[in-house]
Amino acid sequence: MTQAPAVNVHRPKVEYFDVASLTNTDPKGYVRPVERYRVEPWGLYMARTADHPQFHYVESWLLPELGLRATVFHYNPAHRRDQDYYLDLGEFTRIEPKKWRSVDHYLDIVVRSERETVLLDVDELLAAHAAGLIGTTEAQAAIHHATAAIDGIAAHGHSLDRWLASHDIELTWL
Repeated sequence: MTQAPAVNVHRPKVEYFDVASLTNTDPKGYVRPVERYRVEPWGLYMARTADHPQFHYVESWLLPELGLRATVFHYNPAHRRDQDYYLDLGEFTRIEPKKWRSVDHYLDIVVRSERETVLLDVDELLAAHAAGLIGTTEAQAAIHHATAAIDGIAAHGHSLDRWLASHDIELTWL
């Protein structure tokens, strides 16, 4: 019998989005300037530059009711990936009138439009739960939101946009 590779267990990543000050505080505590926020009844949009070696710009929508963060990474040419959307599962909450918080629940989904929808990092969720870093309620919510998203996106021809439209959500990107 082979053993599964060890998983790097870490606390849930927490991020803050301050619409009033046009800042985004990443999970490591770095405060980044944001070029644009947009608030809709169903979510929050953020667009900002990135100093990451693989991508130079990031756009995200926080979608609280669906337990999702939909992101488009603008990759540098040498690091392009075969994906259209990267979805993080978690808890996305407006904590003040102009401040939001995200708590990542480990699971991720890659959407390759019109082709496939792939669930990632189940091992991270299970390891975090076993280590007591995420409770059963949160883990179940992550699984529920992930399966609903995967089923919905697949039922709409692997189109995130068509699935979200069925929820009266229309995402716009730069």
